[in-house]
Formats: sequence, C-alpha cells, structure tokens
Amino acid sequence: MPSPATRPAWSAAAARLAERDPVMAALHDRHGAPRLARGPRADARFEALANSIAYQQLNGRAAATIWGRVLDAVGPSFTPEAVLAVDPSQLRAAGLSNAKTAAILDLAARVDDGRVRLARIGSLDDDEVIEHLVTVRGIGPWTAQMFLMFDLRRIDVWPTGDYGVRAGFARAHGWEAIPTEKEMVLLGEPFAPYRSVVAWWCWREVDTATPG
Repeated sequence: MPSPATRPAWSAAAARLAERDPVMAALHDRHGAPRLARGPRADARFEALANSIAYQQLNGRAAATIWGRVLDAVGPSFTPEAVLAVDPSQLRAAGLSNAKTAAILDLAARVDDGRVRLARIGSLDDDEVIEHLVTVRGIGPWTAQMFLMFDLRRIDVWPTGDYGVRAGFARAHGWEAIPTEKEMVLLGEPFAPYRSVVAWWCWREVDTATPG
C-alpha cells in the first residue's frame, strides 16, 4: 500500500535532488524542502475534492467566498448525503456554476453509492487514483494530481499540464521558452521518484499559490 510521505521524507527527497543536479540545488537553496500540510482524514476527502472542484479557474478570494456559502447551504456536516439533500438551486445561489454544481452532485452520488471509494483510495497506486477519480464529472487529471500531492501526499507526481510548473521549470533553468506538456514528460524523468518536490519548487519560482 502506498504511504503518504512524511515531512522527513520530503526533506530527504529534496536533499537527494540537490545532490543530483545544480539547478535543483539552487532551487533547494532558494525554497527549502516542501512544507506540505497533513492531508485530510479519510472521512474528509470528499469535502477536499468538492473544494477542489469549486476552486477551479477562480482566484483564491472569490473561490473562498463561494465555498463559504456552499458550506452554509449544506450545513455543519459536509457529507455526500448532506450535499444530495440540498436543492441544486441553493448550490447555484451560493455562486457555483451549473457545471460545478453538477460536478459536485456527481461526486456526491458516486461516493454515496460506492462507485468512488474515498476511504480506500489511499491503497491505490498513483495511476489507479487518477483513473478512479476522473470518472467523476468535472474532475480531470490535474485535479486528481493535486489530490495525490496535497491530500494523499504522494512524492512522485509530475503535473506536466500545469502552467505554473512548466513556467517555473523554464525560469529555474533560465529558458525563455516554456516547455510544452509533451516536453515536460521527458524533462521530468531524471527527477523520479521525487517529482512532486520539483513541481513544488517550480510553483515557488513563479509564486503560484498551492494547497500546500
């Protein structure tokens, strides 16, 4: 069973990367080892994923305001059952788009009936987690990768489609051109099995806010 990386593990991974590559060493000097908060308990993973859906394509302040209204609409216990009991119009009135409302309701329905089993998702490997989550409406590979990194604290996630990671990687290397998603696949290979650390450093290079 894959285990969440502990803080000492993140620190050790950062140190190993710094030994391998001078650019990684410079990133380590500037930003230190990743400082990721402890992931949610298994019974809070549903709320974490719903929160990720709500935050998609919004700046932090606007998303936080909308999410606060969603929590008020659902009530004190944010469970699949509680979400499904709320009239969808209340979720839209809180500020969720029609697409995000449908996505959160789909997530709630799938968790409620067992098609998505969040309590046991930590026992799956990274590819299986992504495959499991993208069956939910509104959850694509990027959202699944963020869940892997910040909720399951997996240490070798490489979100090649994330613009901040690509831009930060280019800045760290002094490149004017930002690598494509396809190019990033190969560029990341030398840094396995610690690519989550590199991604975190890339975000820090371009001051991208992350859950961690």
